[in-house]
Amino acid sequence: MARIAEEWFAICGGCEVTILDIGEPLLDLLPQLEFVHMPVLVDHKYYGQTGEKDKLEIPEADIGLISGGVRNEEHKVIAQEMRNKCKTLVALGTCAAFGGIPALGNMYLTDDIYEKIYRQSETTESADTPNQKIPPLTDRVYAVSEVVPVDIVLPGCPTTPELVVEGLTAILEGKPLTLSEKSVCDECPTIREKKAVSTLKRPLESCEFTPGEPLDTVRCLMEQGYLCQGPATRAGCGGAEGTPRCIRAYMPCRGCFGPIREKANPMVDMMGALSSVGLDPKQIPDRPATFNRFAGAQGRLRPLPKR
Repeated sequence: MARIAEEWFAICGGCEVTILDIGEPLLDLLPQLEFVHMPVLVDHKYYGQTGEKDKLEIPEADIGLISGGVRNEEHKVIAQEMRNKCKTLVALGTCAAFGGIPALGNMYLTDDIYEKIYRQSETTESADTPNQKIPPLTDRVYAVSEVVPVDIVLPGCPTTPELVVEGLTAILEGKPLTLSEKSVCDECPTIREKKAVSTLKRPLESCEFTPGEPLDTVRCLMEQGYLCQGPATRAGCGGAEGTPRCIRAYMPCRGCFGPIREKANPMVDMMGALSSVGLDPKQIPDRPATFNRFAGAQGRLRPLPKR
């Protein structure tokens, strides 16, 4: 039986829900698993159940799952303890893998964020920055792999139940897990007419499609004038069905599965893709944040120079 420890850092909790969404295949996995630490479900204290210990401890485990990016100093300590105690460490979801939505904060200095939230917010009274009994923020949001070595990355916001099962099964069977290096466009069934368009539409405008008709009768959303980040996003979000999740809902890809390759730069890839269909990237006012919406760690987003 494999022992599992799980931690969550700067995250919404969707990846933990994904574990429950595995459904019936989870019943086949559970007899092989023993959860020894999982704050969202298990009452296991860092410093002993009564606080009797003076050092943070997590039980030894065969598999460690970390969701969320590293956003404060406590996260760093816990990540190191997870690395020390877990034989195989998994970055679960895009926040752990690439920073996710929280890493949009990397465009601003931490002191500027404090100032905005605690002094400049119009909806709250001005106050001092909290500093008692809470861990200080790190200078930016880090992907888990920037703090400790990671063995397996399972991207997605949230990641898919199928990918969680595939990852856990690979670990239990001692087999490697290889992620696709195809793009969302490679798995998208829509039709590319290779005709240029000139203006971008608002993302919530309805695209051209006939309800009930198969997706392979719908024209490419980028060629319809929507900002679709499929060309710069890793394939795999479609799970067993194959077709990317957003495309199934007639919505353009937002990029939640992260860059196609580890060192890829989504902003550079998207600038080329937009130009190829005649769209001017300058129509997008916030290009760095838009193209790195889910991948702002690992140096992809930095504070903007003050004008």
